[in-house]
Amino acid sequence: MKIVLATFNRDKVRELRAMLPRGGVEVVGLWEVPGARVPPEAGATVAENALEKARAAHDLTGALAIADDTALEVDALGGRPGIYAARFAGPGASYADNVRRLLEVLEGHDLPHRRARFRTCVAACLPDGRERTAEGVLEGRITLAPRGREGFGYDPVFEVEGTGRTLAEMPAEEKNRISHRARAMRALLEQLGLA
Repeated sequence: MKIVLATFNRDKVRELRAMLPRGGVEVVGLWEVPGARVPPEAGATVAENALEKARAAHDLTGALAIADDTALEVDALGGRPGIYAARFAGPGASYADNVRRLLEVLEGHDLPHRRARFRTCVAACLPDGRERTAEGVLEGRITLAPRGREGFGYDPVFEVEGTGRTLAEMPAEEKNRISHRARAMRALLEQLGLA
């Protein structure tokens, strides 16, 4: 079986590959698919964006296509950056740019007022045309400064509720068991009968 992960983000592909079944499954990222492009994320929700990306990859390849989209919802910011997390500091922003921007806009908010959550939707478009989605949520808070060297994106400033550690302070294996993306992927794989 071939699974196309509808992203050019190699960090996401590395995480998602670790969550997928291993035997008899070929997993490829979009950079391995000739002519592939990620559609613009024009949806109003993570589910709409994930489905749009999965549909585009499926239409191009005919294979089982899986895509995800993640929002970072910070209570003190009224839910922002939300679905715009990857470009919070502007188009083409790096991980570090986005983290720096988030910490800037949260300056003056103490730790009890930095509650946040990651919300991920994973979508699949199957070769027979069926579509499935699943959501995963991870509660936590935004730290005052980055901590840890693992992971990517906002991981250094997202302290997981009840752990006292950021996602970047956790080994990949632990993060891949508890993260928002892992929760969504487990639920999706159960729907697909691949768990």
